[in-house]
Amino acid sequence: MIMCQAAEGQSLKTGYDSLVNFLKAKDDFNGHILVADKGKIVYQRSLGYADIEHKRPLNNNTLFNLASLSKQFTATAIMILVEQHKLSLDSRLDSCLNELSFYKNIRIKDLLTHTSGLPDYEERFAAHWDRSHVAQNQDVIALLARYQPAVHFAAGENWAYSNTAYVLLASIIERVSGISYAEFLKRHIFRPLHMRRSRVFVTRITHHELLANSALGYVMDRKTRKAVSQDAVEDRQYVKYLDGIAGDGGVYSTAADLLQWDRALYTTKLISSHSLSQMFTPVKLNNGNSAGYGFGWGIVTGDTTTGKCVAHNGSWGGYDTHIARFIDRDKTLIVLRNVQNHNRASGVYEAYNAILFRQAWQLPTITPP
Repeated sequence: MIMCQAAEGQSLKTGYDSLVNFLKAKDDFNGHILVADKGKIVYQRSLGYADIEHKRPLNNNTLFNLASLSKQFTATAIMILVEQHKLSLDSRLDSCLNELSFYKNIRIKDLLTHTSGLPDYEERFAAHWDRSHVAQNQDVIALLARYQPAVHFAAGENWAYSNTAYVLLASIIERVSGISYAEFLKRHIFRPLHMRRSRVFVTRITHHELLANSALGYVMDRKTRKAVSQDAVEDRQYVKYLDGIAGDGGVYSTAADLLQWDRALYTTKLISSHSLSQMFTPVKLNNGNSAGYGFGWGIVTGDTTTGKCVAHNGSWGGYDTHIARFIDRDKTLIVLRNVQNHNRASGVYEAYNAILFRQAWQLPTITPP
């Protein structure tokens, strides 16, 4: 393991260049990184291609599929509706979506915090769906209603990451607001924050669409070690037949727009300080234990150097995404990648963070499959 000097003795650029060049060589890094301190960009770099086949390079305005980073937008949309008095955190799932009346005592708050116990919709689609059709949110509701899979635990008793919950939250947003999830985010988040390139995009397969200056998703072939389109990977065909589903994913954005998003979350442009505090407070289970997750954000506290951090990862269709907001120190890390591989990596984000906080850091450990 190579120990690198603390950033006091080097510029942030030197540190991040060293790290990113290492990741490019050892972990097939293809993507974009943006680092900001109090909203000022202190490091930004694109490496590789948005379209590998046509050698179209990535740039600062390239759109990436955010995958599960979409959940923070879904959660914020719910809080907007709460502040409009159209919903309550204690509103029940069965009252919002009456097709799911058999799921009792699950609150909006349980959906937001992954404490609902709901079963995984992707498993049900793998078992029961006609893969020649692209599923949409209503199909998730219909499939759950038809097979009525049992919850894994009573709401609030445990924590288990749930894409199902966030798909249902997106559908609740549509039912309550009377407009589509995509239109709601456009009107109430993207447009007010001047996130000009951000959008919900769930018609890639159904309409054969490609967004201008967007990064295509790839996966490294285990044998050839070459990047191939995610759509061509036989055991990942779910990226096509689940392409129409939103809420747990479906948002496309750029690093620049995500920095706009980051800045807005220090203000009350979208929701009140009370609502923001709720989003960034770890949920407590029924037994009083904290689960380390708020509303659409993972939450880490207790580090005296970095302070409180709210963060999230995303992974879908060749994309790996990450945002970390060190809200006590007002520092931001955004990493958007569009080539997934099968390496085992450890210490990557620890290195990113250590450089940002001018600490000694180690090169990550990257182990090929």
